[in-house]
Amino acid sequence: MKKVLWTATLSLCSTLAVAQEGSPLWLRYPTISPDGKEVAFTYGGDIYKVSVAGGAATRLTTHKAYDNHPIWSPDGRQIAFTSDRNNAGTNIYIMPATGGVARQLTTHSSTETPYTFTRDGKQVVFKAHYQDPHTSARFPMSPLTEVYAVPVEGGRPMRLVDTPAEEIIFSADGKRFMYQNIKGFEDEWRKKHVSSVTKDILEYDMTTGKHRFIVEHDGEDRDPVYSPDGKKVYFISQRNGGDLNVYEKEIDADPKTAKALTHFKDEPVRFLSMSDGGVLCFSYAGEIYTLVPGSTPQKLSVSIHSDIETSQMTYQTFTKGFSEATVSPDGKQIAFAVRGDIFVTATDYNTTKRITNTPQAESSPTFSSDGRTLVFASDKDGRWDLYKVTIADKSESNFPNATILKEERLIKDNKEEKMHPVFSPDGKEIAFVLGRTRLAVYNLKSGAIRTITEPKDQHGLTGYMDFEWSPDSKWFVISYVARDHAPYSDIGIVSAEGGKPIHNITNTGYFDTNPRWALDGNAIIFASERFGMRNHASWGSQSDVMAIFLNRKAYDEYRMNEEEYELYSAQNKKAEKPEEKKDDKKKTGKKKTEEVKSKDIVIEWDNIEDRIVRLTPNASELGDAIITKDGKTLYYMVSFEDGYDLWSHDLRKRSTKLIKKLNQGFARLRMDKDGKHIFILSNSPQKMTVQGEALKPITYRAEWSTDLTKEREYLYSVVKLEEGLRFYEESMHGVDWEALTKRYAKYLPHISNNYDFAELLSELLGELNVSHTGSRYRAPGALKRTAELGLFISTPKGNKDGLVIDEIISGGPFDKAINKVQPGDMIVAIDGTDIKAGMDYFPLLNGKIGQPIALTIRSAKGGQLFTQSLKGISSGAQEDLLYKRWVKQRAAEVDKLSNGRLGYVHIPSMGDPSFRTMYSEVMGRYYDREGIVIDIRYNGGGRLHEDIEVFFTGKKYLQQSIRGKDYCEMPSRRWNHASIMVTCEADYSNAHGTPWVYQKMKIGKIVGMPVPGTMTSVNWVTLQDPSLLFGIPAVGYRTEEGYYLENIQVEPDVKVSLDHDKLLRGEDTQMEAAVRTLLGDIKAGLWKSF
Repeated sequence: MKKVLWTATLSLCSTLAVAQEGSPLWLRYPTISPDGKEVAFTYGGDIYKVSVAGGAATRLTTHKAYDNHPIWSPDGRQIAFTSDRNNAGTNIYIMPATGGVARQLTTHSSTETPYTFTRDGKQVVFKAHYQDPHTSARFPMSPLTEVYAVPVEGGRPMRLVDTPAEEIIFSADGKRFMYQNIKGFEDEWRKKHVSSVTKDILEYDMTTGKHRFIVEHDGEDRDPVYSPDGKKVYFISQRNGGDLNVYEKEIDADPKTAKALTHFKDEPVRFLSMSDGGVLCFSYAGEIYTLVPGSTPQKLSVSIHSDIETSQMTYQTFTKGFSEATVSPDGKQIAFAVRGDIFVTATDYNTTKRITNTPQAESSPTFSSDGRTLVFASDKDGRWDLYKVTIADKSESNFPNATILKEERLIKDNKEEKMHPVFSPDGKEIAFVLGRTRLAVYNLKSGAIRTITEPKDQHGLTGYMDFEWSPDSKWFVISYVARDHAPYSDIGIVSAEGGKPIHNITNTGYFDTNPRWALDGNAIIFASERFGMRNHASWGSQSDVMAIFLNRKAYDEYRMNEEEYELYSAQNKKAEKPEEKKDDKKKTGKKKTEEVKSKDIVIEWDNIEDRIVRLTPNASELGDAIITKDGKTLYYMVSFEDGYDLWSHDLRKRSTKLIKKLNQGFARLRMDKDGKHIFILSNSPQKMTVQGEALKPITYRAEWSTDLTKEREYLYSVVKLEEGLRFYEESMHGVDWEALTKRYAKYLPHISNNYDFAELLSELLGELNVSHTGSRYRAPGALKRTAELGLFISTPKGNKDGLVIDEIISGGPFDKAINKVQPGDMIVAIDGTDIKAGMDYFPLLNGKIGQPIALTIRSAKGGQLFTQSLKGISSGAQEDLLYKRWVKQRAAEVDKLSNGRLGYVHIPSMGDPSFRTMYSEVMGRYYDREGIVIDIRYNGGGRLHEDIEVFFTGKKYLQQSIRGKDYCEMPSRRWNHASIMVTCEADYSNAHGTPWVYQKMKIGKIVGMPVPGTMTSVNWVTLQDPSLLFGIPAVGYRTEEGYYLENIQVEPDVKVSLDHDKLLRGEDTQMEAAVRTLLGDIKAGLWKSF
């Protein structure tokens, strides 16, 4: 292991080269000690501390886990921090400030983040989501955390306040604390946005239980600290279009009086803290600074003896999880990509050969007709190009057993990007995507390239096109967006000659996708939602396998039943027999060739649309499909329950059966050239012999290794390239993307883990001031997750033994006929372990999801003891139950406030299930109400703005009647009466677009808080390391006036915030205002019926 000495100098390092020479950057989460003498910080996933005078940093943790977010105890003797050690999730630990053994303080499997100690040093204060009080009307979801305190000796965390709060800091007397609020779920590292969701600073009085605003404006205000005398607040803020900097103001003064203390540019100031003596500490550009208010910031000169390796080799064996697999024509080899490299395995043995070995990505392998050459795409030279690899030794028959491989660039004189190669069936040409927007063909003999489609036929810049060669190598079938009607797609046929138009053979407004040639090129099968249950959110509908027959002969043969086809086949054989004998005489004495040329495909364009048929008997969540060579059987993958299973449909008998329950993720079905085997290319691939339908697992061992340092450099370049090419607006909000990515690249040598890497990418992407971006690291969670009981529980008054049951959650484990537990009863033991006062009981529930749990209960009536058993549920399952409870409470509140005149619906997401629930409630339960309250608070988006607009803009035009008795008003499937919409700062994406449309179309009024401008559509890109992903806002929504909705906030007609005090008592001030406003509008005659 090579150790590196990093030393911070007094000059900023602005390039990667300088950074590599020795500046320890990416020093994060610094916090100054109470006496102002030392600074603790995070670097490389460990906790360090250093003198404020600078010098060599002392490493305090050496665990292989990721340690982060250190905070000092008031006496400076202890440091608390977070760690994901012990496979227990992210918990809080505490250790001596001089280093030593770290003790675990929290044990729940959720994520806890510490912010401060109580002033007496006896407790660590942190945020987490365990449970709101049962009286609270707060929306139940994990990002809306509570504030807890846990004793430094360990024990049961106690809730201080249920208000979502971060960066908590106590006043000197410990009676108040300031915090930054949590209003929504925008990426933590986004910069320069001005909207309702940005952080504000508040103060909570622990004596009165009241909250008050200290700093409030439409930009970011974060990381508050009290001045030593408590008269001022110091904080980080972004104002007047500048970067995040340190500000100060008198604590009771107008927020507009805030004064900047620092004036850094280009990158944000982060992580503000203050010593008892008034010395501020923060980070900027990956380094640590101190500041005495009124003076100049001082950079700490820090040196670190780090064991971050200049290379981080990792080794892994993959036996499942491949992607982009393809089968050789003879069915004996499968080429696939895994973690960015190409491998080939034998289908009958587990012999596996690694074909490529680079930190960059190789993908889309395709076999030549003889199986001895592979062509694939790679961006190892900085742009996507095509490469050819061939078995060098002619005596070696396949790739898995080959010893020497020859690799070369396929096309040497064309600099455009080339992706997704596919060999033609005759082996003479390769089709590929050129410049991300055109289908093109490369002739292997002449070296000529010809384009098949035009950029106008390709929407989006991912580079992916769904196409397939015809068996005679003369045509392509493609799925494409016709007439600019994205995202819906049609199926087209286009000549492989180039320069020819696409023949649209479906012409629908539905999703027609996944086209494949069948019946030796006489038909094309594809997936279509036209007969299925259509998804209101514009995707995810149930689909069928459809077929379009390219000529009347094939169509007529398909329509025959089993008996008719048997007679027809016999007649054909009889008619062909003399001709065959004649041909046989001609062939006498000639050597039999191995290759049989495919017959030219006959396409009869006239009335082709009349030869489209539905093959599957019912629509479903459809995967891939394939028809056997003899045309008798359709095999397809369907998900009716969990994963995808293999089904078949006899095209003669019209009978359907389940072949085998596979419970797979999405799988591709491929066939060898003889049609004898079908390959299920999924997470666990299988090979099926068509005759007998026997399945056999395909096993492989892909031995993989890479240098993670080099891979991260590559992944950074991927983010740079893809974000730059695919961002919805070409100017990228005015950002100099090239300069920006170059500046942030200087941190790469100091990144040794995916936590830091995702944070680095988020800081970079946060400079774009756009929604739907940032990076995420899918960190391994706790192995033993904490089970929930389906109860609201609390600590008894006086901190006595046991746990009080405040409420039984409807639909939970205790909501059963045999249950004897009642609210007010007390849990005295879990699985035989007594619950003592102050005891942390979470370890008793860890790992118990789905497992029996025995609770010893003391009845509130009579005090008798009894045991009640249940199975623990996950936090997600309990959150679903709490959501249903919250909706019922809001509906009851609206019913009560309106005296039964108004109905209520909540739309949790802009997806199909939400629409169907809303429709059911409005057109069922509330059909006779005068108006509807549409609540979209805490909605994360989807695509329902069109459906909601249509549904709530009904205008009554007829009344059905029978002998004078009203029967039904028309339209009968739209809401023809009054409505009002309730919004909040957390509404996101399409939950911004929906109220914009609602307001634009003057459907009704909006009540609540402004909705941040986040209406873009995102491509979430999973990187080569599948634990990492990042967002590209790829589609913008432009108004007729010419501006995009992104960053255009929707202002409510009636602005009302939630009252924290009333919320805790179960009162929803926004709902009260909505009911009052809508009833007022109805009374004023603003809503009139037919």
